[in-house]
Amino acid sequence: MKKWVFLCLILVCGFAVYNITPFFEDMNDIKINQQDQEENEVFEVYSGNTQKIKIAEKQIYEGNLLLVNREYPVRKESVITDITSLVNHKELTKGYGLHNTNIRLSKMVTQKFSKMVDAARKDGVSNFLISSGFRSFERQKELYKEKGPDYALPAGHSEHNLGLALDVGSTQTTMYKASEAEWIEKNAWKYGFILRYPKGKADVTGIEYEPWHIRYVGLPHSAIMQEKNFVLEEYLGYLKEEKSISVKVNGKQYSVSYYQVSQSITIHVPDNHHYEISGNNMDGVIVTVFP
Repeated sequence: MKKWVFLCLILVCGFAVYNITPFFEDMNDIKINQQDQEENEVFEVYSGNTQKIKIAEKQIYEGNLLLVNREYPVRKESVITDITSLVNHKELTKGYGLHNTNIRLSKMVTQKFSKMVDAARKDGVSNFLISSGFRSFERQKELYKEKGPDYALPAGHSEHNLGLALDVGSTQTTMYKASEAEWIEKNAWKYGFILRYPKGKADVTGIEYEPWHIRYVGLPHSAIMQEKNFVLEEYLGYLKEEKSISVKVNGKQYSVSYYQVSQSITIHVPDNHHYEISGNNMDGVIVTVFP
């Protein structure tokens, strides 16, 4: 009991609190500022009845926030489980094309992408296609052998092996010039996607600018990363340093906490809230709590 009271006090005093204005506003109007909040506003998420959640070490390697690069590979158990062949799901591919009939992707990610494409169409941007989705380890190995290390990553070290990433093209021109790429850069975060390899971040990601490669991480993470100009490596490092932050996106309050996991641990989450747990593929998990 004493330990729980002490933890609550830490959470009340230690949260970095941010506000993100509703995501349908222009990103230029959005500011994330540290604010002073009344104690009960921050503590509200953790007040009331709680439930104990046991986190196993294997959960470090599961979820939407896994870091995948040359240093941290995809484990077979990390691959998202709802991979499907898109050509067999016409209901998921309305409003955009497929580069070929072999493209597979997470069904959940495809649904999010379809929603995003529909929003882009309302803005007059409508020539999207998916040129690549999920790749098996075997297919990645073939690509690496064909293209070499300058143009491909080894098997297990590509986000395409995870099932959460896709390459987006335009039917009109190269993505370096396409309005689709410009729209993605400004708006994809609203739907939980990030531009994984943006301009000026190759020293962090190890990959040069790729306007076609997007990755699903989900809200509120994509919103924070967009506003703070973080790539995934930087965002995970930020969470590890801050430990806990509170963020408001589109009127919804989120609490995001990092926990180091070296063995099974138990955390408390409120009974009256939803929560998501994702590993970082390194040393811990991120727990996101929301109404």
